[in-house]
Amino acid sequence: MELFDAIRRRHSYRGGFKDTPIKQEDLIKILEAGLMAPSGKNAQTTEFVVITEPDLVSKINLMHENNKAMQQAKAYIACIIDKNPSAVYEGLSFQIEDCSAAVENIFLAITDLGYATVWVDGWLRIDRRAEKIAEFINLPSSKKIQVILPVGIPSESLSSPKKKSFDERVFFNSYQK
Repeated sequence: MELFDAIRRRHSYRGGFKDTPIKQEDLIKILEAGLMAPSGKNAQTTEFVVITEPDLVSKINLMHENNKAMQQAKAYIACIIDKNPSAVYEGLSFQIEDCSAAVENIFLAITDLGYATVWVDGWLRIDRRAEKIAEFINLPSSKKIQVILPVGIPSESLSSPKKKSFDERVFFNSYQK
């Protein structure tokens, strides 16, 4: 798949997944894409926990009440950052930005390989869900799950939502709204 085709086709997928496991070699390619993302001061602080063990997957599947992707995922990718990140530039840390860049690369790799996912962040922050999943995966108390991605082969054909036009969102030399 061409890069711009993957960018156009990539979207947040909340539909169901086929009952097919994710190939280990595909998960490795997907994670390699995430690891190749840029990071602030090249600190490379983003880490991942890939959750494929059926009992762990099932525990997470059962946590979501209405998102089919979360309920039927065959694997999860948890993006891990420090709870209290160290500064890497002028007193600033960029771990959230680094995680975001890695997740976008992962989205493109997932799309390219014929899988689907949705960025799950806000849901993690409610009812201690991130902490509960952290316990499942033995995450050290100094780390946190910033984003979790349910991964699977889509069982539904859904298209990307309509995007605003270029002219509505891009301005040259001066903001013009």
